[in-house]
Amino acid sequence: MSAANLESFLARLYTDARLREVFLADPARATRGKGLDDSEIEALRQIDRAGLELAAHSYAHKRAAHARPNQSRSWIARLLNTIWQS
Repeated sequence: MSAANLESFLARLYTDARLREVFLADPARATRGKGLDDSEIEALRQIDRAGLELAAHSYAHKRAAHARPNQSRSWIARLLNTIWQS
């Protein structure tokens, strides 16, 4: 087993829309040459596709929120920060 390769592939699968598209259309093609063994590839083939898309969307939303930290705070926290800076 190659846990590091599997974890790396899963991380890319959740964050790379193009890889996810290829994987959903042809898992064998998407996993070829990634250092995964047959049991890992089979486990990936049986992944919950709707869950994969939902998780990927959720992670993208969280990454976007971290990219703009002031936007992720509540409106009251932003208001108070504005008042204190005045």
